[in-house]
Amino acid sequence: MAANIRHRLERSSVPTVRSWREMDPESARRIKRDAVTDCGWGRLLWGHTFEDAGSLAEELLNEEEGRRDIAFYLRDPHVVLSLAPDRLFLDPSHTYRLWFSQYQQPKRRHGGFVIRRVATMEDAEAMNRIYASRGMVQPDEEFVHGKRHSRALHYFVAEDVSTGEVIGTITGVDHTEAFRDPENGSSFWCLGVDTQAQAPGVGEALVRHAIEYFQARGRDYMDLSVMHDNVQAIGLYEKLGFKRVPVFAVKVRNPINEPLFTPPEGKHFLNPYADLVVKEARRRGVGVRILDEEKGLVELTHGGRSIVCWESLSELTSAIAFVRCDDKALTRRTLAAAGIRVPEQTKAGTPEENTAFLNEHGRVVVKPRQGEQGAGITVDVRDPDSLEAAVAEARKVSGDVLLERFEEGDDLRLIVIGHKLIAAAVRKPARILGTGRHTARQLIEKQSRRRGAATGGESSIPMDAETERCLREAGYGWNDVVEQDEEIEVRKTANLHTGGTIHDVTPQLHPELARAAEEASRVLDIPVVGFDFMVPEVEGPDYVVIEANERPGLANHEPQPTAEAYLDLLFPQTAVRGRPLAGEYGQGEEET
Repeated sequence: MAANIRHRLERSSVPTVRSWREMDPESARRIKRDAVTDCGWGRLLWGHTFEDAGSLAEELLNEEEGRRDIAFYLRDPHVVLSLAPDRLFLDPSHTYRLWFSQYQQPKRRHGGFVIRRVATMEDAEAMNRIYASRGMVQPDEEFVHGKRHSRALHYFVAEDVSTGEVIGTITGVDHTEAFRDPENGSSFWCLGVDTQAQAPGVGEALVRHAIEYFQARGRDYMDLSVMHDNVQAIGLYEKLGFKRVPVFAVKVRNPINEPLFTPPEGKHFLNPYADLVVKEARRRGVGVRILDEEKGLVELTHGGRSIVCWESLSELTSAIAFVRCDDKALTRRTLAAAGIRVPEQTKAGTPEENTAFLNEHGRVVVKPRQGEQGAGITVDVRDPDSLEAAVAEARKVSGDVLLERFEEGDDLRLIVIGHKLIAAAVRKPARILGTGRHTARQLIEKQSRRRGAATGGESSIPMDAETERCLREAGYGWNDVVEQDEEIEVRKTANLHTGGTIHDVTPQLHPELARAAEEASRVLDIPVVGFDFMVPEVEGPDYVVIEANERPGLANHEPQPTAEAYLDLLFPQTAVRGRPLAGEYGQGEEET
C-alpha cells in the first residue's frame, strides 16, 4: 500500500499527461477510449483517451450551441490547436491536483448549512439560479435531476438549515466510472456559492465535501481547473493542499467563451450596472462609445439615433422626472396627490418637534431629503437621543432631513421600464451568522469581502455608527465572539450598497402591487424607475411606497430580463420579434 502511494506521488511530478498509448499494457487495455462525459452544461472530453489529436479536435468541434465543452488532459494541446486554430483556443486556466494521502481534515466544521446530493427538480432549479448569478452556463434541469443517481456525475448542494434555501453547489466526476481511469482519480467542476449567502465558508465546505466523498469511495486524487487570475479561489485551493500541475484544456471559440480568447474592447472596466447595459447593447449590434469609464457614462447608437446613458438613467428621463424622484419629499407629495399610498412624513425641525413626531408614531425612519444608496438613512429609531443622532448623520448627506413613520414588512424593490413591471425582489438587510470562533468585526469583514467580490465592489457593510448600533441592540460589540449559528442583523436598511441582499419574487407578486408601481411611474412620468415598497407580504395587495429611484441597478435582478427591457425601450427596433416590448401592455392581472 505504501509503495503504491509513493509511486502515485512520484507520478504527480511528471510534466506531461500520459496518453493511453504511453500507458502500460494493462492500463491501456482497461481505459475507455474516446471517453466523453456530458455534465449538462457541456461535455468533458478526456483528451488522453482519444486515438489521436485529429479525432479529439473533430469531436470538440461538434459542440452544441449554448454549451461549453472542455477537452481536458491533452497530451499535445498545441497539436490539437494547430488543426483548427480559427475555432479552438487554449483555455487560460490552471490545473491543480490534491493527492488524498496529503489531505488534512479541518479541526472544526462550518455551521449553518448542510451539504447533500441533488434530490429534486427544485434543487436543480436552485443550482441554475446560482449559475445565472455567476454568469455560468446553466445545465438542463431535467438532465441534472435525471443524473441524481449517476455513478460518474455527482451534483452536491449546500442548504441553509434556517431557510431551506440552496446556497451553493459543486459537481464531482468519478474518473473510474467516467473512463475507467487507471490512476483512480476524480475531479470537481462548477463550484458556485450564492452571492448573498450569509454563512461563512460555504465554498470551502463544498470542496472539502467533494474531497472526502471521493476519498471514501477509494479514489486517490482530485483535480480542478481554475482561471489563472481567480486569486481568491486559488488561495482557497492551495490552503486545502492542492498543487499546480502542468495539465491543459482546450475549448471552442464560441460566444460563451469569447471573453477568454479576445482582449477587452478598449478601456472597458465599467461597474456591473453599466457593464450589463453595454453587453446587451453589443449583443444586439448597438454601437457603444464609452464616454466616462469611472462614472459609467456611455453613448449607444443604432439606426442613426444616439442616446447617452448613465447605467439605467438615460436621456429619455426628463429633468423634471429626475427631480421628482431625487427629492424624497416631492416624491411623496406627488404620489399622495394621485391616491398612491405613502407613509406619514415631516421635515426634521427642533429636538422638541422631532420628539413629538416620534411620540406620535413610536418608531420612525430618518433620511436625507436627497441622496442614494442608503447613505445617511437610519431605520427604526425609538428614542429621542437616537433620533437626534440620526438627524445629525442624515445632515451630513443633505441639509434637509425627513422623518417618516416606520412601516413594518418586507422591503420590496420593483423595477418598472416603459411603465411596465419587469422585476420584483425582496431586499433584506445585511446579516452575519456566528461561528463560535470569529468576532463580530471579523464576520462583517468576511461578509463584506464576499459581497464585494460578487458585486464588483458595489456592496459592503459599513463599519460605522449604524452598524455598531445594530450590534449593540443584539448584545454584541465589535470584538465579541458571536455564538455558533446566531444570526445578527447588522443594518436596518436593505440597500445593496450597505451589504443588503436581494431575492427575486417576480412570480409571486400580487397584481395590485404591479398595478400600483406602473401607475406610480406614470404619475412621476419617468420611463425607468425602481420603487421601494414596504409590504406585509409579497402575495398580498397592501403596500406603501417609501421611495423612487431614478437610476435603479438593473444588474441586481437575475433572472428577470431587465437589460433586455431597457434596450427594448431605447431601441425598440432591436427587440426580439415576438417578445412584448416594455410598456406595450396595459394594467391587469393577466399581464402581471
